[in-house]
Amino acid sequence: MPGARVIWAALTAFLLDQFSKYWVVHVMEVDRLGGIDVLPPILNFRYGENRGINFGLFQGDSDASRWVLIGLSFLICAGVLFWLRRAPGNWITQISAGLLIGGAMGNVVDRLVYGYVLDFLNMSCCGINNPFVFNIADVFIFAGAFGLILFDGTKKSQKKAS
Repeated sequence: MPGARVIWAALTAFLLDQFSKYWVVHVMEVDRLGGIDVLPPILNFRYGENRGINFGLFQGDSDASRWVLIGLSFLICAGVLFWLRRAPGNWITQISAGLLIGGAMGNVVDRLVYGYVLDFLNMSCCGINNPFVFNIADVFIFAGAFGLILFDGTKKSQKKAS
């Protein structure tokens, strides 16, 4: 059974992701407008439908690929929970796991509801025009994975940190 920190971090990440997607795509209508410049060129909202994994890798329009990615998301979340059960780590590890799980579940809900993941964040800088879009769930997944790697609670990672 996951601890309270894992649950709260996962729930917070999930809700922030779903709210941001709803607000930007449906209320601000970035899907109809195609794009909104927020802080150009650093931050823009651009509508995207991701049928693959991050940055559109392994794109597939088949229903089978959609269900494979949903299943893979559940397997990864179960693996993280199983790993946490064996080595609960510190509070940073627990929050990182929750962020990863909440982000993954946010993208799963998109795949279940829309058949693809809603993406809307686009960041470019320094004369480089980034064509890729992502979402808040992707940010939480990346931050959670980074936190799990960096602060996994083992003596080896604690020695690296000091």
